[in-house]
Amino acid sequence: MRSFRRLTIATLVAVYVLILVGGIVRSTGSGMGCPDWPKCFGSWVPPKTIDDLPDNYKDIYASYREKKNVRFAKYLNALGMEDTAQKLLNDPSVLQENDFNPTKTWIEYFNRIVGVIIGFLIFAVFVSSIRFWKMETRLTVIALVAFLLVGFQGWIGSFVVSTNLTPWTITVHMFLALFIVALLVYLIHRSSYVTMINSVIGFWWLLVCMAVLLVQTLLGTQVREAIDRVAVWASREAWVSNLGIEFILHRSFSWIVLILHVGLILNLRKTEGSKVFLLTLIVLILGTILTGAGMAYFAVPPYLQPVHLLFATATFGMQFMLLLKLNRKEESVALN
Repeated sequence: MRSFRRLTIATLVAVYVLILVGGIVRSTGSGMGCPDWPKCFGSWVPPKTIDDLPDNYKDIYASYREKKNVRFAKYLNALGMEDTAQKLLNDPSVLQENDFNPTKTWIEYFNRIVGVIIGFLIFAVFVSSIRFWKMETRLTVIALVAFLLVGFQGWIGSFVVSTNLTPWTITVHMFLALFIVALLVYLIHRSSYVTMINSVIGFWWLLVCMAVLLVQTLLGTQVREAIDRVAVWASREAWVSNLGIEFILHRSFSWIVLILHVGLILNLRKTEGSKVFLLTLIVLILGTILTGAGMAYFAVPPYLQPVHLLFATATFGMQFMLLLKLNRKEESVALN
């Protein structure tokens, strides 16, 4: 069980690395560095210069993405999302091709390599969990769900590219990553020796904190979409001043997040076994707020965007681990 736990922890760390790399992709505008998926410009190794591409490469990949979007629209229609499907098919900006930029291409390509590595790691976690099928069936089931979800995440990622980074697809992509984090945290929890934290009030308070953090994350995606719109016509220095109600809500809501977590700490401060979790949580919350403030006051510097995202997602992971410790009525079975 110890080796399984170590493998799962390593996989969780790798997922956070991918989230950080994904933030770098986003902040550098490299998301369309590769206009196709899973290959990059039709090759497993991306081109180094524009001379390696045909003269009409923009038309080629715009046509490729158009066909993929038609298939995507069929799936959306089947799910009852007819309006979304029609907007996707009728939006000319979806098929706009960017000029080839070798730096952005390789940043996006590295992001995909990390994603593939994580796919292999989570598959290894699943294979490793099979040995515990009889004594701890949930480990194997959750590990399988995590592996299948990674495949689904890659499939969704292909449509993120084909739709030219349509904002709502990026949001779905990010929340799926949080779900994968939660599954891995659960596997770590179930495979560990657990000292439970007895606090019913703390459990419900933490649930509220988690709900508020997810709302704040959703508001953050709205700010990101607003920045995308403003960035088309304004200089970076003018982005924040031209944001609308999304930014005001996101900024104001951070105080609610902070106050609720301070309340959680006060509620659990004398509870045995909670101090490390609470200290880590407050550091992560403060890191999230301070990096957000840094973006607001210093013209959204690219290096702060991925760090801000990493702090927020790490906070969710720590919240979920603490929730599992508070949610259990009896100690986990100690497995060797």
